Amino acid sequence: MFKRTHLASAIVFALTSQSLYAQEANASDTQEEKSVEVIEVSGIRGSLNKALNVKRQNFQIVDAIVAEDIGKFPDNNLVEAMQRITGVQVTDRGAGEVSTVSIRGLTDVTTTVNGRNIFTSSGRSIALADIPASLLKQVDVYKTRSAKLIETGIAGQIDIKTQRPFDFDGAKAVIAARGIYQEQADKTDPNLSMLLSNRWELSGGAEFGALVNISYAETNYRDQSITAGAMFPFMTDNPADGFMPYQQIATTVNGSSVWQPGTEDGLPFASGSTLPVNGEDVEYLLSRDALFHSDFTGKRERPAANISLQFAPNAESDYFFEAFYNGYRNESFNSLMFHFVNNHNALDFRDDVVLFEGTNIIKERTIGNNAMFSSGDLSTGKTDGYLYALGGNWYPTDDLALHAELIYQKSKFESEFLAMRFNGTGYGIAVDFNDGGGVPGYTMLDNPDTEDIDESDLTDSRQWTVAELYDNGGYSEGDATTFKIDGDYQTDLGWIETVYFGARYDVRTAEEGVRGVDGYCGCSLDGFDEDLYTITRDFYDGRANIATEWAVADGHYLMANRASFRDLYEFPDAELALQKTFDVEEKTAAAYLQASYSTNIAGHALGGEIGLRYVKVDTDMHFIEEDTRIESDADASTNSLLPSFTVRYNITDDLMFRIAYGETLRRPAFSQLNSNITYVEDVTNIGYGTASGGNPNLKPTESKNYDVALEWYFADSSSFYVTWFKREIEGLIVDFRNRISYQAPDADEPYDYILSQPDNASNGKLDGVEVGLVYFPSNLPEWLDGIGIQASYTMLDSTQDIPVTDEVGNVTGYDTTPMFGVSDSSYSVVLAYEKEDWFSARLSYVWREDFLANYEAALFANPLGVYRKPEESMDFQFSYHVNDNLMVTFDATNLTDEYFQSYYEYPNTHNFGSAIYSRTFALGARYTF
Repeated sequence: MFKRTHLASAIVFALTSQSLYAQEANASDTQEEKSVEVIEVSGIRGSLNKALNVKRQNFQIVDAIVAEDIGKFPDNNLVEAMQRITGVQVTDRGAGEVSTVSIRGLTDVTTTVNGRNIFTSSGRSIALADIPASLLKQVDVYKTRSAKLIETGIAGQIDIKTQRPFDFDGAKAVIAARGIYQEQADKTDPNLSMLLSNRWELSGGAEFGALVNISYAETNYRDQSITAGAMFPFMTDNPADGFMPYQQIATTVNGSSVWQPGTEDGLPFASGSTLPVNGEDVEYLLSRDALFHSDFTGKRERPAANISLQFAPNAESDYFFEAFYNGYRNESFNSLMFHFVNNHNALDFRDDVVLFEGTNIIKERTIGNNAMFSSGDLSTGKTDGYLYALGGNWYPTDDLALHAELIYQKSKFESEFLAMRFNGTGYGIAVDFNDGGGVPGYTMLDNPDTEDIDESDLTDSRQWTVAELYDNGGYSEGDATTFKIDGDYQTDLGWIETVYFGARYDVRTAEEGVRGVDGYCGCSLDGFDEDLYTITRDFYDGRANIATEWAVADGHYLMANRASFRDLYEFPDAELALQKTFDVEEKTAAAYLQASYSTNIAGHALGGEIGLRYVKVDTDMHFIEEDTRIESDADASTNSLLPSFTVRYNITDDLMFRIAYGETLRRPAFSQLNSNITYVEDVTNIGYGTASGGNPNLKPTESKNYDVALEWYFADSSSFYVTWFKREIEGLIVDFRNRISYQAPDADEPYDYILSQPDNASNGKLDGVEVGLVYFPSNLPEWLDGIGIQASYTMLDSTQDIPVTDEVGNVTGYDTTPMFGVSDSSYSVVLAYEKEDWFSARLSYVWREDFLANYEAALFANPLGVYRKPEESMDFQFSYHVNDNLMVTFDATNLTDEYFQSYYEYPNTHNFGSAIYSRTFALGARYTF
């Protein structure tokens, strides 16, 4: 029965038609479901209990996070909070936060807000870190999918629920403020939020509610990293004819191919390995071409707001309007110090070479007359995203409910980049590519024959020449208009209890544009205002044997005086204007039919869902080549029929068994469809540039998903569960690479580039097991009452087939590798302790095993895959109730001050990057009335 018998509860049900209970549970459920006890307690235990009830009452496999209190989510941002969900891993820590979420190792996640698909600019998804945690009521992570849910996102769907006025009995106001201290940046940042909500009874039994929720977060950050550069082959001290000792070996010699860059395994690194040079097998050494370090600082602001209006004129209908805004403002400065360490001409230093034992890899060497540069890079970014929804719910009969929404959203991102390089030549540099723990070290050498200048002092402006200036910008934007209608019909057809049906029509557009120009000055730095450069100081906290100070162009000064520098470098006005590179219109029509069923077998409830979703996508693409402005068009059309079913059986009142099957899609990013090729010239003297382009013929990636789960709810607020899952994925998009020659319109001659273009050329499999436990023991001594544990463990096994190509792009075979971003194992443990209406505390620890993060540019002799070392973090939260209205909080993240490191497949010999990120400490207060 759908009619409103109690106004508050019915309106909450009706207006959360995209939520768990309306979307996935039966409107008239089985007796087993009705008997589920909901324990209403506050704080940590209350939030975990609500999350368990979300999981238990759903036909799909769902995990959830529920706010401990209004406006109080347990972490600095949503992504950090999600890392404790079973099967969820987070990565890409930097700029004061974690930014990327994967579900069971896969990053293709569909994000919805109150059931509505949301995106950033021209992308397919939203940057989750842009959504402030203070605006959230609940987050549901769908690991399986019913026919009612949007078909994209082979990893899963994250549905973010915000507060609504009918969630409260009457008026409600919450004001919260936190000061977050960033240790590396040595600054304290504000994090503010406010919620105002009320509901009013109108004549004739009608009700109206209004809610406003606003948030502002500011972050000053500092990230510091050191990187040992890529590998190349070099001659030994006994070189081939025509070469000098320790000279770098090109990919071709006298027209003959010697080695191929960008292979899966890289060049062999066993002692005595050889390459064919001039018809002879010549021993070679592997060494880095560079060593560089970065001091990355910046300030980010995130304003956000949510407005919700609800109106219920009678028991047969209700209506709502919602608006959601999320903003992003960022200004960052990267101070880069880059040393080339591949010079072979300085005779005095040739004998100073040390190898890793048993390999041909150089560990230590000294290079004379070493070229170097510093680069001051200023970047700005700005995003504004708006989402509006107008809809209603109607109950024409006791058995039929209809829900409809009209949704419009628009998002735009704009960026600017301005960078200046200072060039210099050092007397010499003694470098150790792995000085301990995978961290490089080096010492700048001073020329004993020069007295007026210390050539080891990188802060001395006399060592530097003003060189290149890069002035780039871009924009990306998108909008979508969506109409959807859903219906629920209760039947008396035996096992079939409720039939769900609906349709969704979406018109999406995306557009991008860029500009870019660069030039060279070759001027003495002494001839410029001293404000042009700044000195980077106190780098890396003294944790490495490297230079901790250097002179670098001041990006803020550059931006403030950009017009004069454009005149100095004689940049043409035409190259400073933004040029559109593509626009896309995509029309998606989807319809579904789904039925929920229930019966009893052996006296226990058996239920589930079975459904079918049909989706058709038509895409029109228009491309404009950046240099020539030549225009082209393409179109594509796809359709898919996606079945799904679930079975849920209550073995006992507390033991539940589930089976689920579904099929999902991953559509290519709009930028991957852009057929234009972008050429980037060599900026680090490796001898060739890089180029990239899209492929308008890309198809959606398809996944078949299998899940089997066993869940034991053995006590109030406690459960143990284990899930086995498998994903069979066809048509993964990977890059094909080949070497091409291209002459730019303003170039005097052609230049070589390694071109990468995507194709549906890979298949993959992923299977694993996840285990979770929530346990609050009872019958403890009074002083221990309130202690509990939340723990999870995920084990994954993944493979994907990667095509191997030769220099001209022909497929010569396939390599089998792990999937990107998949750790074989990960776990989290949370120890909670609370005394209701007094205080609560939470100590949490997360760990994930090393994983293949990405492929390096296919330019080098090292293995192509870049792996991340195991990552871990320990966080702490404490809340104290001063009284019924006021709560004060203390939070800390990254307590153990972890290193984050990467390597090229072999961690002991092929170390890559090392980074330190900030710990944070926060004090806050929240007042509710």
